[in-house]
Amino acid sequence: MKKIFIKSAVLCFSISALFVSCEEELDLSNPTALSLEELLQTDNGFQLLANGVLDAYQKVPANEFLLIELRSDNVRANSENGNFPEINRYNVDPNNGDVATYYSNNMAAIKHANTIIDNRFLAPEDQQFTVGEAYFMRALCHFNLVRAYQNVPYIDKVLDPNIDEARDYPQLPESEVYEKIIDDFKTSIAFLNGAEQNRYRPTEGAAICLAAKAYLSQPNPDYAEAELLLASVVENNSSFGYDLLFTDRDDAEQFEFNADPIDPTIDVLTDQEYYANLAIDFGNVFGNEISGGFSDGTLEGSWSNNPALEINDEVIFSIAYDLVSSDNYVTSDSGLDDQVETDSESHSFAMTLQGPSNGVNIASIDFLEVMNPELEPVRFYASVNPNDYSAFLSNNTIDVFNTKFPTDGEIGDNDWVILRYADVLLLYAEAILAGGNSTTDPRAIDAFNQVRARAGLEEVANLTRQDLLEERRVEFVYENQRLYDLIRFGEADNVLQLFSVQNSLAYTPDKKYLPFPQREIDNLPNFYTQNNGY
Repeated sequence: MKKIFIKSAVLCFSISALFVSCEEELDLSNPTALSLEELLQTDNGFQLLANGVLDAYQKVPANEFLLIELRSDNVRANSENGNFPEINRYNVDPNNGDVATYYSNNMAAIKHANTIIDNRFLAPEDQQFTVGEAYFMRALCHFNLVRAYQNVPYIDKVLDPNIDEARDYPQLPESEVYEKIIDDFKTSIAFLNGAEQNRYRPTEGAAICLAAKAYLSQPNPDYAEAELLLASVVENNSSFGYDLLFTDRDDAEQFEFNADPIDPTIDVLTDQEYYANLAIDFGNVFGNEISGGFSDGTLEGSWSNNPALEINDEVIFSIAYDLVSSDNYVTSDSGLDDQVETDSESHSFAMTLQGPSNGVNIASIDFLEVMNPELEPVRFYASVNPNDYSAFLSNNTIDVFNTKFPTDGEIGDNDWVILRYADVLLLYAEAILAGGNSTTDPRAIDAFNQVRARAGLEEVANLTRQDLLEERRVEFVYENQRLYDLIRFGEADNVLQLFSVQNSLAYTPDKKYLPFPQREIDNLPNFYTQNNGY
């Protein structure tokens, strides 16, 4: 079995209009639901509640790329189906279903986290870590929301069903939301200190790194605090068990015999063979392995998910998705293992080949100018489909799909990686750069060059702000980072307005953020305000 099943506990309450109502059973393996009071008195009640938080979060990644990656310069939509083209054009309707669903899915997970936090003083000693997990997940969900919608309420308790209590939680200025996010991450660090390391659960290391990312993302970045937090991880990465998946040249596999010109009996490792080793490493980060082999200086074959690879040193925190049979999944909503419509399927369908073949998440021409085998001899082969790219060179109307989520349609089970060590290294360099144009600080240079080395690229001696932004673009394509990187670096308007002009889109500075869901505004009349531009 590749991972824990996030299946056992889902607790639902009647709540205000801020939240999605739900009626799932508490324990789907047992149709007899317990009340909250009964659950809190069981030996593993808080553990079950914590599983319920992670379970609720499984819904969040399912449509995230539509709202985030599809509004960057990395990808495009080639379809008139559904909401995709309008999102891609920056013409997002406040009534858009994906806009409302992403908001409510995050709020649902927040509700589950608040259930634990509200009752934290009842948690037994051996389950104190679940309180830390709850603070972590509450912070993460609000981090998602503030970056997507900007000014949002910060829900810090389970709300009673009467609408008046919801009115105690107005939209807050972005800066205040970030203060609360950082406070929650810091609180989680204290509770998670000494807890077991688990890539599928919040941990101290993940909380430290995401707190630092929040410091960098707030309207007035606190580079010094971010640097201190990230240094505590980067300078002690072995104690946390974090590292890049990286094959040293001396340990690389030689796929073909290449005679040394001086001594023909010696097999020389070519650059192309080494790049192939590194491409395999990069694919392994996401739990992917490649079939086929190496021929004519090129890595050949197709990528597929191998669950055994998904727990690795580079992944710091990910959301688990499990394939149980050829086309069925286990999540909390499955009820029975043979139920078809599940969170995992929704995530898989959106992010794998069948999703893009419906006309979304296709590499933009602009992106392919920087993601090609000449400039990216490693990441290219594990990020985009090289066969599509070859066809694209002859006809630039050909769609080029991604290979980070390679399994066809609804039979994929790739986990969703929220945080990995490459991100930590580049965030550390960003914190040291501290908003400047360049740095020669050896700590930033070393962190940056570690990521470059795994990509088969030359080291740099001077790191510029633009170098860092572009490195993040090619490293994290299809991971929903590009739009937020542009906003954090203050480049969203410059880059996306030019991209919009070149592609007949409708970006304006107000469109950095999504509209606040109209459904939420209608549920509380004269309370929430719509974002500018909508």
